[in-house]
Amino acid sequence: MDLRKKAAGFPKKAGIYFFKSADGGVVYIGKARSLRDRVGSYFQPSDDPKVRNILAETADIDYILTESEREAAFLENNFVQQYQPKFNLRLKDDKSFPYVKLTVKEPFPRVGFSRKVESDGAKYYGPFSPAREARRTIGLVGKYFQVRNCDEAVPGKRKRPCLEYDLKQCSAPCVGFVSEEDYRRSVDEARLFLEGKSERLLKALKERMDKAAEREDFEEAARLRDIARTLETLQVKPALISVRLENQDIIGLAQSGRARAVYVFLMRKGKVRESREFEFEDDPARADGDVLADFLAAFYRDREIPPKILLPAAPAGAKEIARELAEKAGKKVEILVPARGKSRDLVRLAVKNAEILLRKKNEGAAPLEEIRKELGLAKPPDRIEGFDISNTGGTESVASMVSFLGGHPDKSEYRKFKIKTVAGPNDVASLEEVLRRRYTRLLAEKRPLPDLVFVDGGLPQLGTAERTLEELGLERLPLASLAKQEEIIYTPARRDGIRLERTSPGLMLLQHVRDEAHRFAIAFHRKRRAKRAFA
Repeated sequence: MDLRKKAAGFPKKAGIYFFKSADGGVVYIGKARSLRDRVGSYFQPSDDPKVRNILAETADIDYILTESEREAAFLENNFVQQYQPKFNLRLKDDKSFPYVKLTVKEPFPRVGFSRKVESDGAKYYGPFSPAREARRTIGLVGKYFQVRNCDEAVPGKRKRPCLEYDLKQCSAPCVGFVSEEDYRRSVDEARLFLEGKSERLLKALKERMDKAAEREDFEEAARLRDIARTLETLQVKPALISVRLENQDIIGLAQSGRARAVYVFLMRKGKVRESREFEFEDDPARADGDVLADFLAAFYRDREIPPKILLPAAPAGAKEIARELAEKAGKKVEILVPARGKSRDLVRLAVKNAEILLRKKNEGAAPLEEIRKELGLAKPPDRIEGFDISNTGGTESVASMVSFLGGHPDKSEYRKFKIKTVAGPNDVASLEEVLRRRYTRLLAEKRPLPDLVFVDGGLPQLGTAERTLEELGLERLPLASLAKQEEIIYTPARRDGIRLERTSPGLMLLQHVRDEAHRFAIAFHRKRRAKRAFA
């Protein structure tokens, strides 16, 4: 796979990106303001050993879109804690982004710093990134609303207030300098500030800041600026983290002709740490509600059911589905189509990622159609199986089979073979053995055959594959080979060869299949050779 070209196709939007190994594991997760620019930078010349090590173990790259870079930072934190990637040296512990905590249940509430949200009756605001923003917000609450940030008992044993009172950052309830009623009024104002609810407050602050600057009272202008900036920060709340500790699934649906895509964010304890994606074909005339009803029935057949499911449209028979899911889960289940607020933003983000899935699929459709046309196939080869042989002087001879679905690697279907019947460096005979073993098994198990069998090599390899398939009664199975260096495609009907432009999408896909089969075979061979050498 040409990862550089794949990165060039990423959108110039905020999100998180994944570097994945050949077995599908995540080796590194990062965030970006522009996914295309950030991921593309990894493929520029670099002396950074970390970048070289990441790329050495990377076989694929992927991404998830977010609404902003700030949102991406929070999502990166969640996914790193979930997947524990090898090369993410930070964020791997449970230390998360901080929150501002207001103990509203106490007679004289306190404001403080917290690394986690608990069900203790307190109000939590955030999360904040970087952490100094949370500490600065706590300082501003004390400075402008004089709400305490200490653990002092109220009323306490103090005879006189502490330094915070002298700095005018606390009203000193511990020594009775403020009544509970007046203090509660200050707390209520601080809550409005922390919740970012007052646009009038923000407008007034900016007007006062401009006037202070005009009269050259820069200290007062800076003070007002800090309040305004913090208020603006609080108004931009990350959608993918919730202080309510919800368990909910957020589902997005997209359609392009017969193609459908569903994207699911799984929020647990207020954090999205996982996602699922699905692609399938359906009647384009079917209503979204019918598609979602079928999807919910299939998705929750053997999966944890959260108390809340957010959808872009109401499924057909929503009440009945909710009742059935509730019976299965043993608790109330709500199926909601949010019209406003944070929940709507979550669904919109899931829909956007579903649309990205379809775009990726459509990008894979163009080369498949070109291959169909150039090779004279009856239909585009949706499933391609590619084979390669690897050995060193005939020792530890192995083979690989890679599988591509819709123009993309389907690593769950990759297979490795140890050559059993061939002695010495005979790649053609080894290919015959592997093809016979593979398709004899598929026929015996009555499993679907690929749309195209693809082998690495020229006419000798093509001839061997053709004879083997004929002996198995599979002479109608489409077959092609690709010769190295000249990059000529051979088929049983075109033994003179098919020459495509080097920039042809169809040729590039076949090269990708060949290179992936070669990489997979080499990796298996080296592992076997190392084991033999150690023995």
